[in-house]
Amino acid sequence: MDDVTKEDVLKRLAYVEGHLAGIRRMVEQDTYCVDVMKQTFAVRRAIEKLESKMLDGHLHHCVMDAISAGDAEPVLNELVELYGLANR
Repeated sequence: MDDVTKEDVLKRLAYVEGHLAGIRRMVEQDTYCVDVMKQTFAVRRAIEKLESKMLDGHLHHCVMDAISAGDAEPVLNELVELYGLANR
């Protein structure tokens, strides 16, 4: 993972961790379910953005490097596997 992507991903993870802690407090305080669910939706979107950022970096660096080195098959298999996991 390149340094720019890594820094962005770490910031997003910190945000998600903080947000999850807030959701835990909401549940502990018996906050209205709909309000809690709105926050869980926000966490889901944040994770999706994090995954998108990671995939973009992976495609532009790891995959391109592997293709240039003649090792396309393993990384393409990994992408197919990721696609399958994402669509379960």
